[in-house]
Amino acid sequence: MISTRGRYAVRVMLDLARNGNGRYIALKDIAARQEISKKYLEIIVKELVDGGLLAGASGKGGGYKLCRKPEEYSIGEILELTEGSLATVACLAEGVAPCPRAGQCQTLPLWTEFDRLTHEFFFSKRLSDLLQPPTSA
Repeated sequence: MISTRGRYAVRVMLDLARNGNGRYIALKDIAARQEISKKYLEIIVKELVDGGLLAGASGKGGGYKLCRKPEEYSIGEILELTEGSLATVACLAEGVAPCPRAGQCQTLPLWTEFDRLTHEFFFSKRLSDLLQPPTSA
């Protein structure tokens, strides 16, 4: 499950893509537009800056801006930075000890395929894809 941290990180990045135009945007402005607590966003943007996805500047005219063009960010990289592994089940997460039952696990192919689909979905979506107006269903 994607937490509010990951969802809000995508919203911050999208807000900057839509409103930044290469300039720094004050966090209070992002918080107001997105209706998210500025204090909570401070935690999220620090992670995004530390992860190299955003640049931050303090003082007059400071704020945050994207480090790259919106089409150069995948939603998957934003979510992995803020959420950690996107592995759908623990036994498929990177760096975990191999499951002793993997050789006889009849459900492993199901989880492996689901994990692959999830990864491909989020990493195939670009921040720029979300700049398009939503289509009504």
